[in-house]
Amino acid sequence: MTDVIRVDPVHPDAAALARAANCLRRGGLVAFPTETVYGLGVHALDRAAVQRLFVAKGRPANDPLIVHVESLVQVHDLVLNVPDAARDLAARFWPGPLTLVLPRSPRVPDEVTAGLSTVAVRVPAHPVARALLAAAGIPVAAPSANLFSRPSPTRASHVLDDLDGRIDLVVDGGATEVGVESTVLDLSGVVPTILRPGAVSLDTLRAILPRVEPRSPGEPVRGAMPSPGMLERHYSPRAPLTVFDGASADAVARLVREACASIAQGRRVGIMAADEDRAALAEVERLGAGAIVSYLGSEHDLATVASRLYAAMRELDASGVERILVRGFPGDDGLGVAIRDRLRRAGV
Repeated sequence: MTDVIRVDPVHPDAAALARAANCLRRGGLVAFPTETVYGLGVHALDRAAVQRLFVAKGRPANDPLIVHVESLVQVHDLVLNVPDAARDLAARFWPGPLTLVLPRSPRVPDEVTAGLSTVAVRVPAHPVARALLAAAGIPVAAPSANLFSRPSPTRASHVLDDLDGRIDLVVDGGATEVGVESTVLDLSGVVPTILRPGAVSLDTLRAILPRVEPRSPGEPVRGAMPSPGMLERHYSPRAPLTVFDGASADAVARLVREACASIAQGRRVGIMAADEDRAALAEVERLGAGAIVSYLGSEHDLATVASRLYAAMRELDASGVERILVRGFPGDDGLGVAIRDRLRRAGV
């Protein structure tokens, strides 16, 4: 069984975190909350510990890890150099949900970087993560604390659902805030490029670095992934998931027709929708046990939608639905793009 330590999310107990920090230093696998999702941490410079992490998650070796550190000072030990652009971004966004990809130091094991010449680093903002990193005094490689390809965990219970008995310890600091993984920005090339969208938006980044560009959609990746979260199928519930994009009213109308048809065929359907869709979904909810509807929040409050996204997928899976139908959410930047990205990959 995996041990669980419960801590106050704002003022975590130092003795409890000392136990988790010691586990990390000894090569153990420790799940802990960040502001985005729960991460599964290991000593980033301990090759054997990193290999254990890949086995526990069932993660392919070509998918690199993000190394979490306490401050920009620790980044110097992991990379060949810290360019001015990285310093400027760190001053604005760290601690926070931004990961930077930089040329790596030879100290970083190949297992962490999928053999690439770059390493992904970030300084998390969650008080528990920051206190744990300070207590451990080591760089901590930490992908999401779930079985590979499953929805990322935003609560300690999600971690245990996937990894109980496979890892050493879970630090339970309550629900995470952001709910989707960090923005990943590659600074190793000529043009700074967003490899994975997250809460830190393109427009916000361009206020610091005007040349930042998003990665071309549909651009194929062969061999090692330049960043976590770039596989075509990822973040997926067990039940097949279908996204209904387009204008809100039209998308919801198509979703309702599909839900009613599936229920008529005797299939249990899960629906993820916005608060504004309640009236349109009344017809489906009147059908009773054939449908379970999870309202994620207002389409104008994408922070709430993002924070509930993965938990809703997991709850619908646990309810035994055979299909999950999701209405798309608007937004051309930041969380809107991140939510669409996660839903697209979950539905592949």
